Amino acid sequence: MIPGNSLAPPAGKAVFLDRDGVLNREMGDYVWRPAEFEVLPGVPEALQLLKAAGYYLIVVTNQAGIAKQLYTAADVQACHAKLQAACGGVLDTLYFAPAHPSVSESLLRKPDSLMLEKAMARFHLNPASCWIVGDRLRDMEAGAKVGVPGILVGATEPVDYARQTPDLLAAAKLILEVSTV
Repeated sequence: MIPGNSLAPPAGKAVFLDRDGVLNREMGDYVWRPAEFEVLPGVPEALQLLKAAGYYLIVVTNQAGIAKQLYTAADVQACHAKLQAACGGVLDTLYFAPAHPSVSESLLRKPDSLMLEKAMARFHLNPASCWIVGDRLRDMEAGAKVGVPGILVGATEPVDYARQTPDLLAAAKLILEVSTV
Protein backbone atom coordinates (compact mmCIF):
# COMPACT_ATOMS: atom_id res chain seq x y z
CA MET A 1 0.00 0.00 0.00
CA ILE A 2 1.25 3.48 -0.81
CA PRO A 3 1.85 5.59 2.32
CA GLY A 4 -1.06 7.93 2.90
CA ASN A 5 -3.31 5.90 0.60
CA SER A 6 -6.17 4.31 2.52
CA LEU A 7 -7.18 2.12 -0.40
CA ALA A 8 -5.67 -1.28 0.28
CA PRO A 9 -6.00 -3.94 -2.39
CA PRO A 10 -8.99 -6.18 -1.75
CA ALA A 11 -8.29 -9.33 0.21
CA GLY A 12 -8.77 -12.57 -1.67
CA LYS A 13 -11.22 -15.34 -1.11
CA ALA A 14 -10.58 -19.06 -0.85
CA VAL A 15 -12.13 -22.41 -0.17
CA PHE A 16 -10.04 -24.57 2.13
CA LEU A 17 -10.58 -28.23 1.35
CA ASP A 18 -9.96 -31.23 3.51
CA ARG A 19 -8.76 -34.10 1.34
CA ASP A 20 -9.81 -37.59 2.45
CA GLY A 21 -13.60 -37.91 2.46
CA VAL A 22 -14.09 -34.58 0.64
CA LEU A 23 -11.95 -34.72 -2.50
CA ASN A 24 -11.18 -38.43 -2.60
CA ARG A 25 -12.76 -41.60 -1.29
CA GLU A 26 -11.96 -42.37 2.35
CA MET A 27 -10.49 -45.87 2.43
CA GLY A 28 -10.05 -46.78 6.07
CA ASP A 29 -7.04 -45.49 7.94
CA TYR A 30 -4.81 -43.96 5.26
CA VAL A 31 -5.00 -43.07 1.59
CA TRP A 32 -1.52 -42.70 0.16
CA ARG A 33 -1.05 -45.01 -2.83
CA PRO A 34 -1.83 -43.19 -6.09
CA ALA A 35 -3.21 -46.41 -7.60
CA GLU A 36 -5.86 -46.50 -4.82
CA PHE A 37 -6.50 -42.75 -4.77
CA GLU A 38 -10.02 -42.24 -6.14
CA VAL A 39 -11.39 -38.75 -6.78
CA LEU A 40 -15.02 -38.57 -5.66
CA PRO A 41 -17.81 -37.99 -8.20
CA GLY A 42 -18.65 -34.32 -8.68
CA VAL A 43 -15.32 -33.06 -7.33
CA PRO A 44 -13.88 -31.81 -10.66
CA GLU A 45 -17.14 -29.99 -11.43
CA ALA A 46 -17.31 -28.48 -7.93
CA LEU A 47 -13.74 -27.21 -8.11
CA GLN A 48 -14.31 -25.74 -11.58
CA LEU A 49 -17.39 -23.86 -10.31
CA LEU A 50 -15.49 -22.42 -7.35
CA LYS A 51 -12.46 -21.48 -9.46
CA ALA A 52 -14.69 -19.75 -12.03
CA ALA A 53 -16.18 -17.71 -9.17
CA GLY A 54 -12.71 -16.44 -8.25
CA TYR A 55 -11.87 -18.61 -5.25
CA TYR A 56 -8.41 -19.85 -4.45
CA LEU A 57 -8.61 -23.60 -3.87
CA ILE A 58 -6.39 -24.73 -1.02
CA VAL A 59 -6.10 -28.29 0.26
CA VAL A 60 -5.47 -28.58 4.03
CA THR A 61 -5.01 -32.17 5.14
CA ASN A 62 -3.76 -34.06 8.16
CA GLN A 63 -1.34 -36.78 7.06
CA ALA A 64 -0.42 -38.59 10.27
CA GLY A 65 0.87 -41.60 8.36
CA ILE A 66 4.05 -39.65 7.67
CA ALA A 67 4.82 -39.32 11.39
CA LYS A 68 3.98 -42.99 11.84
CA GLN A 69 6.40 -43.82 8.97
CA LEU A 70 3.68 -45.55 6.95
CA TYR A 71 4.33 -43.36 3.91
CA THR A 72 6.28 -40.27 2.88
CA ALA A 73 5.63 -36.67 1.90
CA ALA A 74 6.44 -37.75 -1.67
CA ASP A 75 3.53 -40.21 -1.51
CA VAL A 76 1.20 -37.36 -0.45
CA GLN A 77 2.50 -35.22 -3.33
CA ALA A 78 1.94 -38.11 -5.79
CA CYS A 79 -1.71 -38.35 -4.71
CA HIS A 80 -2.01 -34.58 -5.04
CA ALA A 81 -0.61 -34.77 -8.58
CA LYS A 82 -3.27 -37.37 -9.46
CA LEU A 83 -5.95 -35.13 -7.93
CA GLN A 84 -4.68 -32.11 -9.89
CA ALA A 85 -4.70 -34.09 -13.13
CA ALA A 86 -8.26 -35.30 -12.54
CA CYS A 87 -9.45 -31.75 -11.76
CA GLY A 88 -7.76 -29.81 -14.53
CA GLY A 89 -4.99 -28.34 -12.39
CA VAL A 90 -7.29 -25.89 -10.58
CA LEU A 91 -5.96 -26.43 -7.04
CA ASP A 92 -3.73 -23.55 -5.98
CA THR A 93 -1.72 -25.31 -3.29
CA LEU A 94 -1.59 -28.19 -0.84
CA TYR A 95 -0.74 -27.90 2.84
CA PHE A 96 -0.38 -31.04 4.91
CA ALA A 97 0.31 -31.73 8.55
CA PRO A 98 2.70 -34.70 8.83
CA ALA A 99 2.44 -35.03 12.62
CA HIS A 100 0.37 -37.21 14.93
CA PRO A 101 0.01 -36.76 18.72
CA SER A 102 1.28 -40.30 19.35
CA VAL A 103 4.58 -39.36 17.67
CA SER A 104 4.90 -35.56 17.51
CA GLU A 105 2.80 -32.46 18.10
CA SER A 106 2.17 -29.77 15.52
CA LEU A 107 0.07 -26.61 15.27
CA LEU A 108 -0.39 -27.48 11.61
CA ARG A 109 -2.60 -30.43 12.49
CA LYS A 110 -6.32 -29.73 12.48
CA PRO A 111 -8.19 -28.80 14.66
CA ASP A 112 -5.36 -26.28 14.98
CA SER A 113 -5.31 -23.61 12.30
CA LEU A 114 -1.71 -23.02 11.21
CA MET A 115 -2.23 -24.45 7.70
CA LEU A 116 -5.07 -21.98 7.18
CA GLU A 117 -3.08 -19.12 8.69
CA LYS A 118 -0.14 -19.79 6.35
CA ALA A 119 -2.42 -19.75 3.32
CA MET A 120 -4.19 -16.62 4.53
CA ALA A 121 -0.87 -14.79 4.75
CA ARG A 122 0.46 -16.15 1.45
CA PHE A 123 -2.67 -15.36 -0.60
CA HIS A 124 -3.78 -12.24 1.35
CA LEU A 125 -7.12 -13.79 2.22
CA ASN A 126 -10.04 -12.23 4.05
CA PRO A 127 -11.40 -14.89 6.46
CA ALA A 128 -14.94 -13.54 6.05
CA SER A 129 -14.68 -14.26 2.30
CA CYS A 130 -13.39 -17.80 2.79
CA TRP A 131 -14.89 -21.20 3.52
CA ILE A 132 -13.60 -24.51 4.81
CA VAL A 133 -15.16 -27.74 3.59
CA GLY A 134 -14.42 -30.88 5.55
CA ASP A 135 -15.89 -34.16 6.67
CA ARG A 136 -15.04 -33.90 10.37
CA LEU A 137 -15.70 -31.45 13.16
CA ARG A 138 -11.95 -30.87 13.54
CA ASP A 139 -12.01 -29.25 10.07
CA MET A 140 -14.80 -26.93 11.21
CA GLU A 141 -12.89 -26.14 14.43
CA ALA A 142 -9.78 -25.16 12.47
CA GLY A 143 -11.83 -22.75 10.38
CA ALA A 144 -13.61 -21.30 13.41
CA LYS A 145 -10.27 -20.50 15.07
CA VAL A 146 -9.48 -18.03 12.27
CA GLY A 147 -13.02 -16.81 11.52
CA VAL A 148 -13.62 -18.98 8.45
CA PRO A 149 -17.12 -20.47 8.19
CA GLY A 150 -17.40 -24.15 7.41
CA ILE A 151 -19.50 -26.69 5.60
CA LEU A 152 -19.50 -30.26 6.82
CA VAL A 153 -19.86 -32.80 4.01
CA GLY A 154 -20.76 -36.45 4.00
CA ALA A 155 -21.15 -36.79 7.75
CA THR A 156 -21.25 -40.50 8.50
CA GLU A 157 -22.92 -40.02 11.88
CA PRO A 158 -25.50 -37.50 13.07
CA VAL A 159 -23.77 -34.24 13.91
CA ASP A 160 -25.33 -30.98 14.99
CA TYR A 161 -23.60 -28.53 12.66
CA ALA A 162 -25.19 -25.49 11.02
CA ARG A 163 -24.14 -26.14 7.42
CA GLN A 164 -24.11 -29.70 6.10
CA THR A 165 -24.25 -31.08 2.57
CA PRO A 166 -23.92 -34.60 1.18
CA ASP A 167 -20.82 -33.84 -0.92
CA LEU A 168 -18.46 -31.19 -2.29
CA LEU A 169 -20.61 -30.35 -5.30
CA ALA A 170 -23.55 -29.49 -3.03
CA ALA A 171 -21.17 -27.50 -0.79
CA ALA A 172 -19.83 -25.57 -3.80
CA LYS A 173 -23.37 -24.68 -4.90
CA LEU A 174 -24.19 -23.54 -1.36
CA ILE A 175 -21.05 -21.36 -1.25
CA LEU A 176 -21.94 -19.75 -4.57
CA GLU A 177 -25.55 -19.21 -3.50
CA VAL A 178 -24.61 -17.63 -0.17
CA SER A 179 -21.84 -15.52 -1.70
CA THR A 180 -24.15 -13.90 -4.26
CA VAL A 181 -26.84 -12.92 -1.74
